[in-house]
This record gives sequence, structure tokens and C-alpha cells, in this order.
Amino acid sequence: MYIPRIYHGGLPTVLRTSWTATNPGRRFHCCPKTGQDSYGFNGFYDPPMCPRSVQIIPGLLRNINHVQEVATNNERRATMFKNLLLLSWLVFGVYFMMN
Repeated sequence: MYIPRIYHGGLPTVLRTSWTATNPGRRFHCCPKTGQDSYGFNGFYDPPMCPRSVQIIPGLLRNINHVQEVATNNERRATMFKNLLLLSWLVFGVYFMMN
């Protein structure tokens, strides 16, 4: 169970997840404020990851991101194809209506 720490301004910390190469997936306490008003990092919630996890997780994340990017591009292509098909039917219909 997560118990927030109390931060400098008296506010409870929030739990965020690091996705850096050295701490992938590791949760940490930080200030609930964002931007210039934030006090930033306030210590890790999770213990350090084993070296093997630190080595493997970034590659897995890259693979997941690549698969998602390909899927998104395929969805865009399918939408463009459907729109082009619809447009060609409209042009075809208008052509025959005028003749």
C-alpha cells in the first residue's frame, strides 16, 4: 500500500514512474506540482532493479513502441484508402449523373 511522503510545502508526494534507461519502470516520490513550482524528485519508492532488468526493459519498450507505431501507420493507411475509395465512388456517381 502506497503511503505518500509529506513534501516541502506540506503537500503529500505523488508516485510517478521513471522510464529512463537507468531506472526503467521504477516508481519514485515527487512533488505534486508541475513546472517551475515543482520541487521535483523526493526519493525512490521501489528498490533498485537488478542489472539484467535494467538491460532488458528499454529494449522491450522500444519494441512495444515500434509495434504501436506500425499499427498506427496501418490504421492511417486504411483510413486513407477508405476515404479515397469513397471519393472515387462520389466522383464516379457525379460523372454518371451529369451524363
